[in-house]
Amino acid sequence: MWDVSIVSQLVDSGAFVSENLELSGMTTLRVGGPARIVAECPTTQVLVDVVSLLDAAHIPTLILAGGSNLVVGDDGFDGVVVRVCNTTVGLEEGFVTAEAGAEWDQVVAQTVAAQLGGLECLSGIPGSTGATPVQNVGAYGVEIGSMLRRVHLLDRRTGEARWVEPDALGLGYRTSVLKHSDAALVLAVELTVHPDGLSEPLRYRELVSALDGSEGDRLPSAQVRGAVLDLRRGKGMVLDPDDHDTWSAGSFFTNPVVSDGELAGVLAAIETRLGDVTVPQYPADRGTKLSAGWLIERSGFSKGYPGENAVARLSTKHTLALTNRGAAKSEDLLALARDVRDGVQSAFGVRLEPEPVTVGCAI
Repeated sequence: MWDVSIVSQLVDSGAFVSENLELSGMTTLRVGGPARIVAECPTTQVLVDVVSLLDAAHIPTLILAGGSNLVVGDDGFDGVVVRVCNTTVGLEEGFVTAEAGAEWDQVVAQTVAAQLGGLECLSGIPGSTGATPVQNVGAYGVEIGSMLRRVHLLDRRTGEARWVEPDALGLGYRTSVLKHSDAALVLAVELTVHPDGLSEPLRYRELVSALDGSEGDRLPSAQVRGAVLDLRRGKGMVLDPDDHDTWSAGSFFTNPVVSDGELAGVLAAIETRLGDVTVPQYPADRGTKLSAGWLIERSGFSKGYPGENAVARLSTKHTLALTNRGAAKSEDLLALARDVRDGVQSAFGVRLEPEPVTVGCAI
């Protein structure tokens, strides 16, 4: 049991403190049990002071901002949830600086409104700016790692806050050295943008088609943002409280990367099950990337699985999203995730890995 006097110390540090709040109200999946203490940090300095205080006292701490990539167990979190609420955004001609608590899509919207390009393909992604380098978020042919100039980090071991270059982050497909680690906390990010107002070169076939363009085109960022948002809405990937298909963590599984040595066996298993079909394949650093959604559907899981009466089911728009239909618990979502993961592995010998971070639970 840790010292309850920490509450008054948190208040003295400038945090807004609440007790026994349900974490289900702080995540986009809307699942998760109670948090013993929640400390909201409205500025970067308060955030640094609060986290440093808790670390020095060896108190269990959960850093939480948008909650869009998080599955919290039904028992909740018996510690202090630190809510990242610093939200300042600054726009320059060639770059944008955004504090970690800024809503990511609002950052993109501000750059587009200022006729700056480069971030438009990342429109509609829920969550906070601070999470973007942790996940190396990406969509429609663009990853945040390609736009990063530097990241402001708090080293939780030394208490030092400093800017680091992208090369120090070990960025990979939906991962970085920051993921699954408490060693550092993102305080802000600095991103390159195009002052000409044009998008990144179009690379993603679906987006190119929606824009009636050609691969490599650079179009006005507002035009590309509009197309991206339309595509995401069609898949239930833009948050809407009235649409249970958006009560999700986005894509629940990452696209698997299969090594060169394993690929032939996987393709043979696909052919055995499905016959001579075209398998979506993409080059990756350590092999070949396959489509998780394609594998899920060909393993026998359809949109809306396991049925309309289930409290947790696959989105009715997109099989890669696991959704809460309004009354699901964490374990309901996790049971569905295991079902899908094991079904794909049984069918094709490919083990899907979850994208969200889990706290107090496991898949």
